[in-house]
Amino acid sequence: MTILIIIIVIIAIPFVLALFATNEYVIEREITIEKPKADVFNYIKLVKNQDYYSKWVMTDPGMKKTFTGIDGTVGFIYAWDSENKQAGKGEQEITDITAPDSIDTEVRFEKPFKGVSHLTMETNTISSNQTHVIWRFTGDKNYMMKMMHLLFNLEKVLGKDMQTSLVNLKTILE
Repeated sequence: MTILIIIIVIIAIPFVLALFATNEYVIEREITIEKPKADVFNYIKLVKNQDYYSKWVMTDPGMKKTFTGIDGTVGFIYAWDSENKQAGKGEQEITDITAPDSIDTEVRFEKPFKGVSHLTMETNTISSNQTHVIWRFTGDKNYMMKMMHLLFNLEKVLGKDMQTSLVNLKTILE
């Protein structure tokens, strides 16, 4: 009986911890690219260019994509649909551009889970030929997302994918 109680307590711990976990998440990665700020910004403001550097987009080269609006402008929507669970289904909309400093997008996930996140990519001049890029992924966590963050360390997993994507971006631009 004691062993059963211990097992139940161990199983219950993540569920209880999730009740007290923060409702928001922020995942941020950064990299320095040996290119002028304008060159870097003009590349990243085009959401379609994520096809070439985003690890998530590259998980399924055959995913269905649709585009609404003019890429690189507020209101442009990049939608995707994939049978690959890592890619899933959703859309990303440019919500703000402060050229040549930052671009903000809202990502609306439909599969494998519903959710809304916000992505910001900032460019900062280090020198005339060096740009510091910061990629920030933020959002609200519902109870299930809190559980996933506790059990799978999504900050580490998503952060690793973001860093891989930034290295890909650096390789392309340099």
